[in-house]
Amino acid sequence: MIDAERIAVLTGAGISTASGIPDFRGPQGLWTRNPAAQAMFDIDEYVTSAAVRAEAWKFRRVAAAWDAEPNAGHRALVELERQGRLTGLITQNVDGLHQKAGSSPALVHELHGTVWYVDCLSCGRQIPMAEVTPRLEAGDPDPACESCGGILKSATISFGQSLDQQVLDAATEATRKAEVFLAIGTSLQVYPAAGLCDLALNAGIPLIIVNAEPTPYDEEATQLITTPIEQALPALVT
Repeated sequence: MIDAERIAVLTGAGISTASGIPDFRGPQGLWTRNPAAQAMFDIDEYVTSAAVRAEAWKFRRVAAAWDAEPNAGHRALVELERQGRLTGLITQNVDGLHQKAGSSPALVHELHGTVWYVDCLSCGRQIPMAEVTPRLEAGDPDPACESCGGILKSATISFGQSLDQQVLDAATEATRKAEVFLAIGTSLQVYPAAGLCDLALNAGIPLIIVNAEPTPYDEEATQLITTPIEQALPALVT
């Protein structure tokens, strides 16, 4: 169990693999198995290529997130909140499983957005993904905004896009309030998310990493845990 009253948590794709959602950089990750898939997550490629957009919408139609259920790792973080020890649940994931598990939306800071909504890149309109899915099923490979005709994209942050500053500010504040920073299932290679580890370390806040693969921060961590997340987290918070 973590002996601290204020804990900030950062989660990455590794916490959701036990729910059937593949990660990106792991041995069986999406980009490991298919490096070309990275084009779907690059904003310049997405905007300039209708073919890339069509592939991205195909990917979204069958995304594992739609049917995935939270696992013991997600539920352990709900328990941490119930204990009153969670300063913030910062996530790089876009699957919404933390909220589905019961984490308070006000404490979940989605750095990379959410797959459950769609943004128009022209007029800024945001609509539920459920309103676009029928158009895909009807055969539209690259649905356009019904208001302005602009390009639609899931409300996730692609490479080349800026993070929402309010979300980043909330994540920073949650980190500063913590006595321990817990990084779970993340490669800690993507910034500014990984930079929260630097913020914690520079403030003298101990860093605990729960991840199957090595990260750039392993040597600076107070504790490294490679046990499967869905086993490790319940033991850490109870």
